[in-house]
Amino acid sequence: MSADIITFGCRLNAYESEAIRERTAGLDNTVVVNTCAVTAEAVRQSRQQIRKIRRERPEARIIVTGCAAQTDPDSYAKMPEVDFVLGNADKLDPKSYALGIPERVRVNDIMSVKETAAQFVECFEGRARAFLQVQNGCDHRCTFCIIPFGRGNSRSVGMGAVVEEARHLAAGGYGEIVLTGVDLTSYGHDLPGTPTLGALVRKILKLVPELKRLRISSIDSIEADDELMAAIAEEERLMPHFHLSAQSGDDMILKRMKRRHSRSDTIRFCAEVRRLRPDAALGADLIAGFPTETEEMFENTVRLVDEAGLSMLHVFPFSPRQGTPAARMPQVPRASVKDRAARLRTKGAAALQQYYSTLIGREETLLVEKPGLGRTPAFVPVAFAGEADDFIRVRITGATSDHLTGDILS
Repeated sequence: MSADIITFGCRLNAYESEAIRERTAGLDNTVVVNTCAVTAEAVRQSRQQIRKIRRERPEARIIVTGCAAQTDPDSYAKMPEVDFVLGNADKLDPKSYALGIPERVRVNDIMSVKETAAQFVECFEGRARAFLQVQNGCDHRCTFCIIPFGRGNSRSVGMGAVVEEARHLAAGGYGEIVLTGVDLTSYGHDLPGTPTLGALVRKILKLVPELKRLRISSIDSIEADDELMAAIAEEERLMPHFHLSAQSGDDMILKRMKRRHSRSDTIRFCAEVRRLRPDAALGADLIAGFPTETEEMFENTVRLVDEAGLSMLHVFPFSPRQGTPAARMPQVPRASVKDRAARLRTKGAAALQQYYSTLIGREETLLVEKPGLGRTPAFVPVAFAGEADDFIRVRITGATSDHLTGDILS
């Protein structure tokens, strides 16, 4: 028995939640809420969930951790439903969950954390694939982003430890591993010899030959190194799905966001990936309604979807985060923000359907996630009839609004 874990936010949080599950073995009647701070809505949802837990489990011990707890511990400490607030630096320490801890809040200065160690998570509850943390924190200070204040500065896990954990997970039956981090493409700059993400990918695939699939999570295309591009071209076990932290398609907005790439950089990167890997699927995070964004600037982002060939969008209506420069900039009216986000999602849905149409009739290998549903190498969900687990081969027969359909090949 271990604590019940409620997770909000990114894959890195999901990875750390599994580490917390192992570190709370033996704890009874305890709920850990691992929060996200990326948007005000994520914070609101976490607080709503905490109140619901208390109503349903009045005797439970509720521990709140994660990025929202790190950046605003006082607001959670003031909630009568909360027993303990734990910062990101301490949430992976088993001693943090011991009973009888005198203080109600344990949150340190996250900027003082200089290293990130491998966690060696044994399993991922209810998941067909495993996440592997290789990096944490971020050295950049985008004007809209609160996450560096929740995660600290960039720091990397040593290559040897990453390879060892990848080998461990593959031996445990995971045929697919996703490399995760806050700023994944900054991997290695703080390690001896300054290895790159591309070097790490090559090393894992070389030294863990039993691993069938390797994925990388969201990347900053301007940081993509030459060895990563070579791996995209040459390593078949590196999955052809690449999600970019693009954020906007307008150069002035990108400057005001303090991003380090331009619109043309995104288009150029996507074209190069498709040249190296014609089967690649490309997605992006995009923010609608950033402060000072005009209708013309927004339309540049809409056009980016076609010009970069993006088919899988994560659209965020701009959410001002207290303490960030963007929160002090002239704001776009909320009604316009919501309208632009809806229009961008409509554009994304059309691009996804267009991409789906190109896959009908093809044969694909799926990693089965649950009965009747699997994912292609490009991370497209495919529904199928019949019994299957692990990896199966299907022929794509059709498409719905949010997934493909396929028949199992004998």
